[in-house]
Amino acid sequence: MDTNERLELVTRNIQEIIPKEDLIKLLQKKKKPVIYWGTAPTGKPHIGYLLPALKIADLLKAGFKVKILLADIHAALDNVEWTVLEKRYKYYEKVIPLLIQCIGVDTKNLEFVKGSDYQLKKDFIFDVLKLSTIVSVHDAHKAASDVVKMGENPKLSGLLYPLMQALDEEYLGVDAQLGGTDQRKIMVLARENLPKIGYASRVEIMNPIIPGLIGKKMSSSDPKSKIDLLDSDEEIKSKIKGAYCEAGKVEDNGVLAFVQYVLFTIKSDQKAPLIIERPEKFGGNQVYYTYSDLESDFINQKLHPQDLKNTLAKELILLLKPMQKYKTELESLAKEAYS
Repeated sequence: MDTNERLELVTRNIQEIIPKEDLIKLLQKKKKPVIYWGTAPTGKPHIGYLLPALKIADLLKAGFKVKILLADIHAALDNVEWTVLEKRYKYYEKVIPLLIQCIGVDTKNLEFVKGSDYQLKKDFIFDVLKLSTIVSVHDAHKAASDVVKMGENPKLSGLLYPLMQALDEEYLGVDAQLGGTDQRKIMVLARENLPKIGYASRVEIMNPIIPGLIGKKMSSSDPKSKIDLLDSDEEIKSKIKGAYCEAGKVEDNGVLAFVQYVLFTIKSDQKAPLIIERPEKFGGNQVYYTYSDLESDFINQKLHPQDLKNTLAKELILLLKPMQKYKTELESLAKEAYS
């Protein structure tokens, strides 16, 4: 695979890269660059996590070594009670690998890292203190604002969060970081401030955030906005049936976004079309090989929202089927972590 082919894989479904020219140089220089994606064990993972999971699959195909950080200390800084922290970590430790396996990725090619294994060591803490003497309260608050639950009376922990995430890049020994666009301010803070304490800036790669089922960001704290990874077939059907999907409207349409970034990515890799099943009396099945064709028909109201919803529900049930084998175990872990 040449540099252009690798670049195409890395940039597929990516909203922004800071800076793209550094990514190209990295691909030219290294056969096996190292990248990390981090997630803090706060709320229960949902189907929105499939987007970074698919990106991780692309990165592995492009020759990257991928580290997945289960950032338990970050969860505590984001207001998860210390008494349940380890229980939530154990839930994520089990569910994230299973989620990645659902899309056909061999987790043997991934390295999972627990944040507290290195973030509580002397050198890391010393570097946090170093950064705290460089980064202003204003800049730390700004960086954290799209990620941490700051509230009306922000805790000091929220200001430490972006400093620690910046240092994760150095202590994980990576060339790049993958995150959602909500992480952008923290990534910029890292690029601007790591060199001030003698560390290199990294390439920052951002995937878009999929809107929730009610037309806003998918959130673990709002059950109406997302589908849980352990939801039953009937729960999936019910939630998608009630999802916002106004005929002809693309903006804030979580159903369309999921079809674009998840279903069509999977179908493209399988070299298979997405089939919208309809009774013959309504014109029969509609077959799409590209998202742009599907979106065009949706905008022009040649594709009915309910037909799209029915297809999404069917495909999602099939995709998450492997999770059901572990449902009893995962529900037991979730009860401990989230009761």
